[in-house]
This record gives sequence, structure tokens and C-alpha cells, in this order.
Amino acid sequence: MKNYALPVAWVTGFLLIFVTLTQLQANTALILFLFSISPILVIWMVYKVLVADVTVDKTFDEQWYCDREN
Repeated sequence: MKNYALPVAWVTGFLLIFVTLTQLQANTALILFLFSISPILVIWMVYKVLVADVTVDKTFDEQWYCDREN
């Protein structure tokens, strides 16, 4: 697994848990706590993705859009 996939998976799982608890009308204090720490998790995820050691071998001029490998 790539080194940036784990933070994305954790934050996505956190989001699913948050949404589920919101729909189940869980304790308001718990929901507000999860909501208050969510920006920290998103900033952590963005940081990990941006500093990931990924080498891009294509330029924007060569291939401006690609949603799958050819």
C-alpha cells in the first residue's frame, strides 16, 4: 500500500463513522467532539498526501487528463 493511502483510509473511515453516528442520533457531545477534531484529521491527511514520495513521469502538456492507464 502506498504511504499516502493509509491516512486517506483512516480519515474516510472516520467520516463514515461520524455520518453513521449522526444519522443514528448518537450523543450530541460525541458528535460535536468528532466534528471538532475532524479538521485536524483532514489537515493531517492533506499533509501526508502532499509530502508523499510519488514520482510523476508525465507532464501536463503530454497528458492533461487520464483516469486510467492505457
